[in-house]
Amino acid sequence: MLRIMLLSAILLGALIQQALPRHGGASEPPGRAAAGPGVSAAATEFGRLIERLSEPGGYFDTDNLISNEASYLHVLGRLRKLQTSGGAYIGVGPDQNFSYMAQIRPRIAVIIDIRRDNLLQHLLFKSLFALARNRVEYLCLLFGKPVPENLRQWDQRGIQQLSAYLDQAPARRELFDATRAAVQARVKSFGVPLTAEEFETVSRIHAAFFSAGPDLRFTSRNRAPRFYYPTYRDLLLEKDLTGRQANYLASEDDFQFLKTMQEKNLIIPVVGNLAGPQALSEVGRLLEERGERVSAFYTSNVEFYLMREDSFDRFVENLKRLPRDDRSLIIRSYFSGAYGYSHPQSVSGYYSTQLLQTIESLLKEQAGGGYQSYADLVNKHSLDLR
Repeated sequence: MLRIMLLSAILLGALIQQALPRHGGASEPPGRAAAGPGVSAAATEFGRLIERLSEPGGYFDTDNLISNEASYLHVLGRLRKLQTSGGAYIGVGPDQNFSYMAQIRPRIAVIIDIRRDNLLQHLLFKSLFALARNRVEYLCLLFGKPVPENLRQWDQRGIQQLSAYLDQAPARRELFDATRAAVQARVKSFGVPLTAEEFETVSRIHAAFFSAGPDLRFTSRNRAPRFYYPTYRDLLLEKDLTGRQANYLASEDDFQFLKTMQEKNLIIPVVGNLAGPQALSEVGRLLEERGERVSAFYTSNVEFYLMREDSFDRFVENLKRLPRDDRSLIIRSYFSGAYGYSHPQSVSGYYSTQLLQTIESLLKEQAGGGYQSYADLVNKHSLDLR
């Protein structure tokens, strides 16, 4: 026990030292008005950019800590055939975006979600990318597991071995507490104005991963859990339709690409409604300023809710403001059981279906009055994934 306490103290000190800005110490939790002292110029710019792009947050009745789309990788084979790469990536939700980004290799990415908690979760991920040297350390920091001694030997190991290690290594409260303290220090250095309550939310989200481990599932607040919701482990080990394991943690090269993007502040979490008055249009202005066009826009099943709320037209108007070309794609998710219709591209054993459509075909169809229902949207002009 004494040895564990000593190791925890050493880990805590090392992680916090790593987390602090090089030119100053940790600051007190800032309010929304300022980022606080000890923040670099690049971080201040990052925080200001998030504030510029964001709208006031809204409510959605899920935690969405992980995806509920077991089929999330099914589009990757077609994306490879289409040679979708570079440009700007836009997406909603938590870390399934990283798997799309790892393949597309965009020059900039914006994660936009109506829930401010999603922004806070991405600041947690950003912290862990900064603290971790490789994939296995990232996973250990996320789940409060001991980091293997032969760390660099894990760079070449497969995702099955990483998953097996997570399952056999015991979660330790003292390791989680040390990482949580380091995460708090790191988040303070990002230049994003947060309240004390929001810092607590970052810790609460992190604690959910520690408590459930790789068995963590998506949950809804006002709906019973679905038996088909995948665990974190399931998502980690998922394959695309070619049989390739393509989660962003399946490849050390993919992880290091994302780590570099995070270090350069090129993955920007934003609070906003896809049909809102500011966020998506401001994203469009940012991309114009940078000379980028959208390569892919992952919308999950948000369009279903926009149609239900009669705000889909406003989303389309926002889409028109994004710089794009005829290769720019929408990646969407469809749930057959929820919407009462089995999609022709549904894969046996999966309750979610991933779909691809060019943005230009959506805009053209909508301009002609073609989308009368959500069924129209998910069927017209969907690209064949096989």
